[in-house]
Amino acid sequence: MKRFVSIVLISCLGLLTAQSQSTKVLLKTTLGDMTIVLYDDTPLHKDNFETLVKDKFFDGLIFHRVMENFMIQSGNPNTRNHKKGEAYRDGSQGSTIPAEFRANHIHKKGALAAARRGQGNPNKESSGSQFYIVHGTKMNDALLSQMQAGRSKPLTKEEIKIYKELGGYPPLDYEYTIFGEVTEGLDVIDKIAAVKTVSKRVTTPIDDVIIISARIIK
Repeated sequence: MKRFVSIVLISCLGLLTAQSQSTKVLLKTTLGDMTIVLYDDTPLHKDNFETLVKDKFFDGLIFHRVMENFMIQSGNPNTRNHKKGEAYRDGSQGSTIPAEFRANHIHKKGALAAARRGQGNPNKESSGSQFYIVHGTKMNDALLSQMQAGRSKPLTKEEIKIYKELGGYPPLDYEYTIFGEVTEGLDVIDKIAAVKTVSKRVTTPIDDVIIISARIIK
């Protein structure tokens, strides 16, 4: 009887573990694939991103804003089927999303975050579809000290270690909602971030970097 109870408990625990695992998304681009995990503690952003993926919304969009040592950005519906050299309007799909800032999420390399309007947005609500992935750079003590200035919450020892060893961009913490991270394909971020753009001011790649598909794989 005890053995039977143990087996049942193990089975239930296994089921709970499987159910509690975060959603994974495979993002295929013309420069390689990235696996993204969506966080459970940012449910509004997670559910919105999952819906867009299921609707195949991201398929055919480009990374329209690329800044090396900073981030790569996509999710503008007006860039679908973009023709090289043509201008496009800024845009987003759906309504804005309330901010979901979490103390355990920082702008380390590979962090997935929601873009947003800067002015006229006091609550820092997120775009309905535009997102960015942090490229950033590895920080030294001098840079971290400089970037600590003005922060409402000082960096912890663990966060400092991450920014030094993995890299990222700490000034964005608590300014934009982070709702996932790239767990495989960090080198693809490097490739996209390194492409040539129209100019320093116009950060659209000269040659389009296209999202071939985005699919839930769990």
